Amino acid sequence: MSPGPAAAIGLEVHCQLTGLKSKLFCPCRADYRGMAPNTNVCPVCVGLPGTLPRPNRRAVEKALQVAAALGCSTPPRLAFFRKCYFYPDLPKNFQITQLDAYGPSSAGSGGRVRSAGREVGVRRVQLEEDPGRLVYEGGRMSRGALADYNRAGVPLVEIVTEPDFAEPGEARRFLAMLAGLLRSLGSDPSLEGALRADGNVSVGGGSRVEVKNVASFHDLEKALRYEITRQRSMAARGIPVAPETRHWDEARRVTAPSRGKEEDMDYRYHPEGDIPQIEVGRDELAALAAAMPEAPPAKRERYESAAGVSPQVAEVLSSDAYCSALFDEASAGADPGDAREMANLITTDLMGLVDTAEKRKASKLTAPRIAELARAVRSGAVTRASARGALREMVRAGGGLAGTAAGRGGAVAGEEEVARAVESVMRDEPGAAAAARADPKAVNYIVGRVMAATGGRADPGTAVRLVREGLARGA
Repeated sequence: MSPGPAAAIGLEVHCQLTGLKSKLFCPCRADYRGMAPNTNVCPVCVGLPGTLPRPNRRAVEKALQVAAALGCSTPPRLAFFRKCYFYPDLPKNFQITQLDAYGPSSAGSGGRVRSAGREVGVRRVQLEEDPGRLVYEGGRMSRGALADYNRAGVPLVEIVTEPDFAEPGEARRFLAMLAGLLRSLGSDPSLEGALRADGNVSVGGGSRVEVKNVASFHDLEKALRYEITRQRSMAARGIPVAPETRHWDEARRVTAPSRGKEEDMDYRYHPEGDIPQIEVGRDELAALAAAMPEAPPAKRERYESAAGVSPQVAEVLSSDAYCSALFDEASAGADPGDAREMANLITTDLMGLVDTAEKRKASKLTAPRIAELARAVRSGAVTRASARGALREMVRAGGGLAGTAAGRGGAVAGEEEVARAVESVMRDEPGAAAAARADPKAVNYIVGRVMAATGGRADPGTAVRLVREGLARGA
């Protein structure tokens, strides 16, 4: 990214509570996917006159747990408001949501959570109903659209962060952490439309621009990078940035104007008279907190403090439920050094081998086996390079280290064996030796040949040192 005025990025994240059975204010199914259009509806979720919404208690509890996991405070009373706007996917012409209009009354506010190496403020966590969705025949440039209200009324939480991200990659990593948190609470953010994020961007303290309609975390990162570059370019030319909403055009890889930026006053919020305020007692909050599984931020801190895992590895490990569960079982009671090696094996090697749900289901690797492999690497019985192959065999066929190629002959080669391999390679490939003397980068080729000659059992550092010594002697 080109240098320029500092960027400030905030997120507005909508997370469906996919683990619930019914919608937020009616008995219709929360799992609307795969259903024929407009078959998962009732008079309440399509806003027919005379209908009354009844809050889903489990949805309220889940929202309170999300708020607690993000370090937010919950007020003694929760209130709902009507957010009024006209759009075809909103049959009532208002959305039932929350707003701290007269003091805190949302599920949570004032939270702090560490992500991507920085403290991120969570301004508000609010519970609201999802609108329906529009289906554009022929894409967004179509002249017509169809409204499907199956999704209308599905419970979701909106998480509004402070503009604490300085770089788009930080925002993407926060969303990955948030996805892990939702999984730990029983929701599946991988479902289509279950986790949607909008980015708010400003540079140099200028006007805030909202970027919407982004399909994935990686696309959001691209959109934010483009938008920061656009605003910096305008600032350099003295052109004011208009406060507006823009959408991400994936085909052209640019943000494009959508409409002027709305403010809260434009939505004419007013209290929802059909839903009384909900009392939240201290005992109820304590019970919900006790029932919560360990959230990814808490896991990350535990991995760093108890196991001595590096912050980068701890963040990756804690955000993946499958890998963190495997690590917890394998490292229980283990020496901290072995635990660190387990964490490195899981995040560096295993994640690439089981990168889909299908591969994880088929994997035969068990926690005791990853612990055995980590101990072998630390003791020098197996090289790091051989351990990768052993891990691949364990995932595919199960069994212990002894049944793998590394276990059958993977002990670290002694210095004499490595020296003989170096001498043999340089004798057989004089051209490579001459190239390495002329260009130090060419040493890597010879080191690779030495590793192959020793079956991957040579210590890479030892191999590099002996190759350089051989080159210096003219061997």
